[in-house]
This record gives sequence, C-alpha cells and structure tokens, in this order.
Amino acid sequence: MILAALVISGAVLFIFFFGGSTGTGILEVRSTGSGRVLGSWPLDEFGEFAVEFTHSVNQSPVRETFRVKDGRLVLESVRFYSFGAGIQSDLEEGQKLSRDGDAMILSGFKVSFSELSFIIGTVSDHVLFINNEIISLRERFGTNAQITIRYR
Repeated sequence: MILAALVISGAVLFIFFFGGSTGTGILEVRSTGSGRVLGSWPLDEFGEFAVEFTHSVNQSPVRETFRVKDGRLVLESVRFYSFGAGIQSDLEEGQKLSRDGDAMILSGFKVSFSELSFIIGTVSDHVLFINNEIISLRERFGTNAQITIRYR
C-alpha cells in the first residue's frame, strides 16, 4: 500500500515538473471571421509578448505587454508617451505609474483575457513582439485584417 502511494506521488510530481501547466503552449493569431490560424509561435506558460500600435489621437506609440498565466492573457503593463483618448489617466488601486526616459509605464492591472481582438491599421501598423522577434502584423496579414490572438 505504501509502495503504491509512493509510485502515485512520484507520477504526480513527474507530471507537475515535466508535463504540467508550466510547459510550452502556442500563441495563435487567427482570422476573426473564419477562425483560420494565420500564424503561431511557441510561448511558455508565464511567457510574455507585446503588441504595439500608434495611438490614433496623440500619434505616439502604445505598447501593451501581456503574460500568460493559467492559459489566460494577463495585461502586465501599458507603455505610452502621451495621454489622450483611451489612455488611462487615473490610477486604480494597486496600479503604479513609472517613467522610462520619455515613456510612461502603467502597471499593476488586475485584468486578463481569453483572447485579444484587433483590426490591423491602414495608416499605422500593429507590431507583435514575441520570442525576440518583431513581427509587422500589417505586412504579415494585411491592412484591415481582423485578427484574434489567443493562447492554447
């Protein structure tokens, strides 16, 4: 009986360390309309990626950084250079505003998503930063492409 318990405990530990939820998944970009996979990248649980775009009002870059946690896309920070419509200006409980040169970085969000939806810009690009790659979503998928980003 004790031997069986040890074997089961060992199997559980093996699965936890080598095959559990901390393994590598896939970040997918799909066509929102058809659901067809347009691109995919390996990404570990707790891995990070970012999407950057030019703010339509103040015409400066905004970079939203996400981390995968429990299979969800957790907003870690928003990096921006100027306030404007759609840019949060009041801190909520637990949030922090810091500076990095000319950029402001808002962090401490308590929000996560099962997926993210974007319409790729015609005037300015959306750029994906993942695994030390910089990917122009406009070049890769075209202007006005409606895409959904999710982790599986």
